[in-house]
Amino acid sequence: MDKPKIKAPGLKFRPRSGGWAAYWIPSPEAVSRGYPSSTVPLTRYIGTPELLADQCQRLQNDMLVWLDGLRRNPLAFDGSIGSVLRIYQTHEESPFHRLKPGSLRPYVTYLRRLEREIGDVRVDGVIGLHVKRWHAEWSEAGAKPAAGQMRIAVLKAALTFCIVAGHRSCRTLRDDIRELRLPGPRPRSLYATADQVLRAIAAAHALKRPSLALAYAVQFETALRQWDVTGQWYPLKDPTICAVVHGQHKWAGLEWRHIGEDLVLRYTPSKTRTSSGAEVVIDLRLCPIVLEEIARVPVEERYGPLIINGATGLPFTDPQFAAGWRRVRSAAKLPRELWSRDLRASAITEGRGGGAMTDDAAKVAGHSKPRTTADVYDRERLEAHRRFAAARLDRRTPKAES
Repeated sequence: MDKPKIKAPGLKFRPRSGGWAAYWIPSPEAVSRGYPSSTVPLTRYIGTPELLADQCQRLQNDMLVWLDGLRRNPLAFDGSIGSVLRIYQTHEESPFHRLKPGSLRPYVTYLRRLEREIGDVRVDGVIGLHVKRWHAEWSEAGAKPAAGQMRIAVLKAALTFCIVAGHRSCRTLRDDIRELRLPGPRPRSLYATADQVLRAIAAAHALKRPSLALAYAVQFETALRQWDVTGQWYPLKDPTICAVVHGQHKWAGLEWRHIGEDLVLRYTPSKTRTSSGAEVVIDLRLCPIVLEEIARVPVEERYGPLIINGATGLPFTDPQFAAGWRRVRSAAKLPRELWSRDLRASAITEGRGGGAMTDDAAKVAGHSKPRTTADVYDRERLEAHRRFAAARLDRRTPKAES
């Protein structure tokens, strides 16, 4: 018996003894997304082609409506990793919405990559060995360990939130990933010496970028993070209180008002603002490189953001600041591997090398928990900075030969 020539969406024929069996089969996309209906037998309609086609069309329409509703609802969990990633990005209570701009950009980048690479894979079909193989591919066999590590971190964050949101089938995969011992990038060991920082500052001035010179001086002398010194741009909807609004974004960061008349800088870093509340207290009188750069700024211009992009009159964006560092680094003949963010680690390294206590270094870096009262807290941190800065200055001073 010849195969029937009836055409209808989803209709498939399979040979059977003495004839053919008819079935409607959902699309591969519907199957991967967990469509509740599987293959439907329709052999009894083979003798009535029009009725068979109508049944297939009805089943097809039901499937398309289901898929359309799923596509329109980003909070729908269909069992795929793609739905895990979408829920993490769109649920109003997801910690994704509380990421700082410096973390948000790489998260968005890697969420998109994960969606493209493994979005169609079902959560319950993945085991630890799959993830281990993915990590090796993402890391390009160790050539790019940070790329693999970042994907794993983002995937774990998404799975963890989906567990909290009630999708408990994500727990097994999240726990399996936690058990893996995956190689990551080695800790950075590169740091700049005081002489190299002075060369960078001189190069910035030669390029007529005095604001960059001030930024490098503050990063190195105070050990503040780059994104605190230069500030960060937030979406308008972000709850962070900001000093500058431009277009659809607003800016918060280090301002001139954070430096008192006594030349003591008091600032709560963005990383601790919503957690421990730890504040850094810096005596700039023991930061000669900063004082020299501040002296270059006319008194009447010492208001608003500390670091301004002279080309725009606004605080730097990350790409603008990075581009400036590349030009300065090249002009100063510094190592290509040296990042501007390394200036914070360079400060800690210089202080520890000069004999500063670990506890003082931690306080200066803003790593300690807040003390019982503000007065005790300020005095402890201020004295810690004075000891820390003195150790650094002592190391720079050439010792007389005995």
